[in-house]
Amino acid sequence: MAKSPRIIISGGGTGGHIFPALAIASEIQSRYPDAHLHFVGASDRMEMQRIPAAGHSITGIPIAGFQRTNMLKNLSLPWKIIKSLWQVRQVIKTHQPDVVVGTGGYVSGPVLWVAQRMGIPTLIQEQNSFAGKTNRLVARKAHAICTAYPNMEDAFPAATTHMTGNPVRPAIAAMADQPTTAQSRAEAKQALGFNPDHKLILILGGSLGARAINQQVTACEGAWRQAGHQVLWQCGKFYVEDLQRELGEVDSRVITDFLSDMPTAYRAADVIVSRAGAGTLSELCCVGAASVLIPSPNVAEDHQRHNASSLVDRGGARMMLEADIDGLGPAILELLADPAQIAQLRQGAQRLAQPHAASDIVDQLEPHWS
Repeated sequence: MAKSPRIIISGGGTGGHIFPALAIASEIQSRYPDAHLHFVGASDRMEMQRIPAAGHSITGIPIAGFQRTNMLKNLSLPWKIIKSLWQVRQVIKTHQPDVVVGTGGYVSGPVLWVAQRMGIPTLIQEQNSFAGKTNRLVARKAHAICTAYPNMEDAFPAATTHMTGNPVRPAIAAMADQPTTAQSRAEAKQALGFNPDHKLILILGGSLGARAINQQVTACEGAWRQAGHQVLWQCGKFYVEDLQRELGEVDSRVITDFLSDMPTAYRAADVIVSRAGAGTLSELCCVGAASVLIPSPNVAEDHQRHNASSLVDRGGARMMLEADIDGLGPAILELLADPAQIAQLRQGAQRLAQPHAASDIVDQLEPHWS
């Protein structure tokens, strides 16, 4: 009988790191129902709520990222790093993992670093088309690096690098084999409380929200609705109260901080406006979305622009830089008036889908406990 594996998974800070970690955990549990899984996250970030809500145990460590806008906050960083390394060592001693997985965010750095020095196999899951500094530092001693984009051997050792795609939530991965039809899109709109006969624009600013997108949508969503369209606007927790108070309630627009039923939201949307986080782009491909991507300019190594460019260059999306965001309103109206262009974008995204990423990643893990 196959051994029940013991795995520690680390990654967080945003949904882009948390959801891949949960997708990998789900795949492990589907193969090994008795697997022992434990997560490590940053003690003040969203994984401390999201991971337990998904039914997993988690240990929080006080690690923090380097602050470029407030240098005084970095004075405590050395102490946080030392304490985090010590706590990670204790977690590993307690849970005795066969393998440790890192899905990104600054919390995964100390976890992978300590595991490697304790002789425990490690796997890195790099979501972006431009590898982050943390993953570059720990890649040399990693047993496997799973990437979402081709040509990553410049950043990682070629012998241990495998292109698997980004793991996405199982319900969304399944949509790659169930293309949305006109009827299922209408049914999804009805399920969300919208008119099935009118087109729906889905706005995704990331789990924390995006100020520039929210400001521009505020300026142009009225024109979209006057043209007969509808808006489902995930604006993030920092903006939802102000926007709801400022704009009020109307039947053709919903403003929310978080969308719990993403499969239905994706299926309902005719066009999606989104940031270009790696996890979101993988989901957009699985659902065959027609999307306009607005990369955040405020992320390390400008990785969102690299991610978006990879899709645009292969016909899977349109891109608009934040510097040009004033053109968002007419660009969306133009796209919605061009069914052929929408169909072309959907087909391009579907061609890039990698719905079996979680399974392929667990295939790389299995030799370490079998």
